[in-house]
Amino acid sequence: MKLSERISWLKKIIQENLFPHLRECFDDPLTEKQKDLIMILEVIEIEKYVVHLNRSWTGRPPEDRCALARSFIAKAVYNLDNTRMLIDLLHNMPSLRKICGFVQRSDIPSESTFSRAFAEFAISGLGDIVHKAQVDNHLSDELIGHVARDATAIEGNEKPLKKEKKQKVPKKRGRPKAGETREPKEEKRLLVQIDQSPSEALKDIPISCDVGTKKNSQGYKETWIGYKFHIDTACNGLPLTAVLTSASLHDSQVAIPMMKLTAKRVTSFYDLMDSAYDAESIYQISRSLGHVPVIDKNPRKHGTLPFSPAEEARYNERTVAEHTNGRLKEEFGGSKVKVRGHIKVKLHLMFGIIALFADQLLKLAR
Repeated sequence: MKLSERISWLKKIIQENLFPHLRECFDDPLTEKQKDLIMILEVIEIEKYVVHLNRSWTGRPPEDRCALARSFIAKAVYNLDNTRMLIDLLHNMPSLRKICGFVQRSDIPSESTFSRAFAEFAISGLGDIVHKAQVDNHLSDELIGHVARDATAIEGNEKPLKKEKKQKVPKKRGRPKAGETREPKEEKRLLVQIDQSPSEALKDIPISCDVGTKKNSQGYKETWIGYKFHIDTACNGLPLTAVLTSASLHDSQVAIPMMKLTAKRVTSFYDLMDSAYDAESIYQISRSLGHVPVIDKNPRKHGTLPFSPAEEARYNERTVAEHTNGRLKEEFGGSKVKVRGHIKVKLHLMFGIIALFADQLLKLAR
């Protein structure tokens, strides 16, 4: 059964069986937003992954942690500014409260409990676990035409890390004297990554909050404090891999580990990237994975080298990556980061990615 047919079947089951049952249980009629949330939660099934994360947790029983996880998905779907707004919504909307798993208002935990649960989910890597499972469940048997790779600025809610100034040691010119030893040049990261596994390569990537700079579409420089979120998006609009780094990191520095990670998850044919990724090492890895790299040439390196008509048509499909970045920020909380620290910021964004994945999956249904 094709992906679109499977999702159509799931939507039909939810609409014909689950919605009528919920209408009988709820006093108020379901809103369209609540219907969307229900279908997203049914696709994600986050409860499966929460109860198996750590059976040694103390405190609230496992079923309450499931409700907390469902609530964080609701926060992303409703694009709420903070957890306080989520709690207020749960108190004032009985239907939403029951959808998340809290039967009565007294069952809703305090803000500090939400915060502790979020920290536990962040440490356990819940967001990455659920996202990878969604990709495996729905796309492992599919053929993906192309993967579009791009990064987007994430404004943080913390002070940037102060970087230590490196003392420049003047280099001696000419050949070394007899018996003189000089320190070898440090090998460039992209060259090192060629032989590294994705996990090894990502360990060397800076992840702290710092200052990032980029040129906007008008050619003006924009600066922000926070992070940079790198996303691989399939041609059908589904996010496949996501990596959070320091804002100052150049886009190209995570392309190789991301290509390797994505290649383990799905079968694809083309890698679409803008001129920031124009590096020979990236071309080399893309081809070694059996892909065709379609990368915009950096004019500072090559001058103006136009694509062939076929490459131009394929490259124009890269807008799917920009669409994913835009939806994450505008619809699923990507521009409303209030937590601090890399793992918490990553989880906040991953809840948005998970919700976006399910929502986009449902849009593919016939």
